[in-house]
Amino acid sequence: MEEVRIDKWLWAVRIFKTRTVASDACKKGRVMISNVSVKPSRNIRAGEIVQVRKPPVTYSFKVLALSDKRMGAKLVPQFMENVTPPDQYELLELNKLSGFVDRQRGQGRPTKKERRDIDQLIHGSMDFDELDWEE
Repeated sequence: MEEVRIDKWLWAVRIFKTRTVASDACKKGRVMISNVSVKPSRNIRAGEIVQVRKPPVTYSFKVLALSDKRMGAKLVPQFMENVTPPDQYELLELNKLSGFVDRQRGQGRPTKKERRDIDQLIHGSMDFDELDWEE
């Protein structure tokens, strides 16, 4: 096998859960080769470096071998090598530490403590019992 479509390869090496998601990521410009956005139909070769942007991190993978069939997780290291720089992982850690401040949609409701912290952040040390609600 000399060439494989990028969307098939991304799905086969388990970077994306479905081929449709891999194809959509390519269409949205989140998959790059040589800092150029690629279409889902772009063929890749062994030795190329594929960059996948999953905000806030941009992962980089070196293509070691090609496959268009989904494989078990144990076989993935034979087909790709993760060459993502450490500073990208630091971004991921910072994002985890920021926690409730920029809660993403779909993360669920804040806990009681998080809600109190958010209220204190937004309203300062204002006590709502002191407010005159009648106007």
